[in-house]
Amino acid sequence: MPSPQRRIAHLDMDAFFASVELLRYPQLKGLPMVIGGSRRSHGFALLPEAYQATATSDIPPEAFPRLRHYTGRGVITTATYAARQFGVGSAMGLMKAAKLCPDAILLPVDFDAYRYYSRAFKTVIATMAPVIENMGIDEVFIDFTEAPDGQIEGGKVLAQRIQQGIFDATGLTCSVGVAPNKLLAKMASEFNKPNGVSIVYAEDLEKLIWPLPCRKINGIGPKSDAKLQALGIHTIGELAARSLDKLLDHFGQRYGAWLHNAAWGRDDRPVVTASEPVTVSRETTFERNLHAVRDKAALGEIFTRLCEQVAADLQHKGYAGKTVGIKLRDDHFKTSTRNHSLPSPTNDATTIRRAAGLALKRAPLDRPLRLLGVRVDGLSKAVSGRGMATEASGNNQPSLF
Repeated sequence: MPSPQRRIAHLDMDAFFASVELLRYPQLKGLPMVIGGSRRSHGFALLPEAYQATATSDIPPEAFPRLRHYTGRGVITTATYAARQFGVGSAMGLMKAAKLCPDAILLPVDFDAYRYYSRAFKTVIATMAPVIENMGIDEVFIDFTEAPDGQIEGGKVLAQRIQQGIFDATGLTCSVGVAPNKLLAKMASEFNKPNGVSIVYAEDLEKLIWPLPCRKINGIGPKSDAKLQALGIHTIGELAARSLDKLLDHFGQRYGAWLHNAAWGRDDRPVVTASEPVTVSRETTFERNLHAVRDKAALGEIFTRLCEQVAADLQHKGYAGKTVGIKLRDDHFKTSTRNHSLPSPTNDATTIRRAAGLALKRAPLDRPLRLLGVRVDGLSKAVSGRGMATEASGNNQPSLF
């Protein structure tokens, strides 16, 4: 009996954060809405006090804050499709977005809610196709090859069943692309958004893939695309038409070979069901520049909170680390990092806070800061639920801030 054809699916939740918010505020459906910044950073109440006791679904749309009133440095995490029609998109600054769509409703991110629904939709998938690679809070790769009904209509039947299961369990929609490999599946998941299923076979390369711009290949960024266009290469088909030798000459041995294989739809990466984390980190960009002296109290609070969040992430994942690092970015966008190594791994918040403070003592603090981050590297499985405190533990914290 011949082996089944390899079928890999890429599932991407549709405007995930915004869709979760619409479960809470269904009256906002169809309206331009952006998600970005925290409740604290918005600088105004999420809703007028008169509506604090009102059921969320009964609050009139006109009561919600509008993007035009936002001031700060926050960026958009996601936007509804109605907002995207105005040119608003993920990673865009909220102030810039306000000029494009001032009447868009602005809601802060609620990661607790997003993580809850992320776990929920992935649980549904696991009951039907257990070989899953987690790609983030709102997307996964799934190996359909040996899954029940994973070969029927190229995977369409199973993809639709998963879509329906997710909708029944969460009320959320997703888009699925199924193809011979990860590279093509990820492209296919964008073909029929939202709530669509797209099937790509190996023989569809010339018809469905080659007419697309090169940027549609995950791994070709703006700089590479600009270089390709300078060479007269605008579509994936034009990239496929270039000889391997020419691509190696222009892009080097490794990247040139990868470009050639990608253009021809070649990708043998497996769906990896689990991977070990390399680092755990948290960082925040301030709404206004903060100075180590004038804003010592505020920075100290933020610094401690970041350390506590990193410790909680480590404990949740069951890891501890030996190297604590800090990251600073000043008002001239200069980034500095410093590390402090511990004699034994830890996931204790107090220990991490003190070690991060020791690293901070060696960092440049003469200019106002716009970003602060904390990370823990050198991870290993924690022996118990909490890492053992090290010589750096104790209640005395460095007093920089």
